[in-house]
Amino acid sequence: MKCTVCKRTAEMPPMTGAWTEITNEEDPPMIALIDYDAGNIKSVEKALHYLGEETTVTRDPQTLLNADKVILPGVGSFGQAMENLHTYGLVPVIHEIVEKKTPFLGICLGLQLLFESSEETPGVEGLGILKGKILRIPPSPGLKIPHMGWNSLHFQNNGRLFQGIPEQTYVYFVHSYYLQAEEPEIVKATTEYSTCIHASVEKDNVFACQFHPEKSSKWGLKILENFATVGKDGNTEKEGK
Repeated sequence: MKCTVCKRTAEMPPMTGAWTEITNEEDPPMIALIDYDAGNIKSVEKALHYLGEETTVTRDPQTLLNADKVILPGVGSFGQAMENLHTYGLVPVIHEIVEKKTPFLGICLGLQLLFESSEETPGVEGLGILKGKILRIPPSPGLKIPHMGWNSLHFQNNGRLFQGIPEQTYVYFVHSYYLQAEEPEIVKATTEYSTCIHASVEKDNVFACQFHPEKSSKWGLKILENFATVGKDGNTEKEGK
């Protein structure tokens, strides 16, 4: 929010101390995208701009903590991404963002990093914000790994990201590892590819998608729009609305 500022009126001499107040206006809501050298940032930023959202790409802790919403994009390996987050001092910042109930969205690798560990990089700890396992997609006849391309979603547990989106909507995936969440109630969408993949989760102010909404045509844009409107227009901060 902009501070109220004052200026001396042109009609009065400076020594009179006469002041006129400039109208106090609120800054538009800002969505911060975490820049940690492992994200599909440009495509996410472009999609949000298309939706009319104000964004900033940053790794500055105070800017992230002051943002209205925060997105953790991600492509690449689990271990390298966690190393980058530690290098930039972002691990405690992300925990603080989540603890202060700022809406937070992890995309693709950003979903996996929210959990405790991954088979991709044994021994490397994830953020541990949510409970579950990141496992390698098991081989299956006729299916290639990585899982790359369009696949349909099955919705459950009233996810806020999927309000107004038809069942069996197709979205775009690129991944070799998948989530098996420990808490079934946080799973809001699944897909099938060799196994049942927990494709999206939501717990309190934390949201995540294994797929890329920014590459998923009009319904992907709708998912990002739903995230951008969390807390507005009756889309409450509580789960399951």
